[in-house]
Amino acid sequence: MQRRNLILGAVAVAGLGGWALTRTSATPGSTAIVGAANAQSSDADVDTSTITEMVVGDADAPVTIIEYASFTCPHCAAFHQGPFKQLKAEYIDTGKVRFIYREVYFDRPGLWASMMARCGGEAKFFGIADLIYKGQSDWVRGGDPATIVEGLRKIGRLAGMDNDTLNACLQDADKAQTLVAWETENREGDDITSTPSFIINGTKQSNMSYADFKTLIDAELGS
Repeated sequence: MQRRNLILGAVAVAGLGGWALTRTSATPGSTAIVGAANAQSSDADVDTSTITEMVVGDADAPVTIIEYASFTCPHCAAFHQGPFKQLKAEYIDTGKVRFIYREVYFDRPGLWASMMARCGGEAKFFGIADLIYKGQSDWVRGGDPATIVEGLRKIGRLAGMDNDTLNACLQDADKAQTLVAWETENREGDDITSTPSFIINGTKQSNMSYADFKTLIDAELGS
């Protein structure tokens, strides 16, 4: 893969000074990771097998859906506050759909949110993700990076994590580098150019209404 310069390190307030919160690109993978240390690495040098896939649903479900989403994407928030809840009740909880969530990093706050959501492990991930999306309009508009990170910490505390745990997760530079390499590997492998995007039993689909989701899923189920 193409060699990239990754700015890695702490996301604690002390490591955020001097960084302007700007989006340099409207395309996935343009994340600049805030931190105190710089490192130059190739994606090929990073072992992405350490990143856990976040999955909900029966492992033997006949339909697998992979969602590619950004925690700073309003359309992704709308999906998770509406259609996803219907999808979970009707298809995931009933053993018909296995659902995999994969993060896309448009910007630094999206990466920070991802690191925080993963801080609670698999058991808490989807619950924390729901809180992140529910409060997106508040924390993402925090302005300066320190305020945004504090908004994410508040969500983490609501999920039962203490500040020491949250800070350790947010300051994990190695995890940040590995997540970015993992995101690039997945996004480029599935040719993801917008969020939310979905892979339904191997076929890529763009964002859609829940009615259209039902049609596609029912077709895969043969019903």
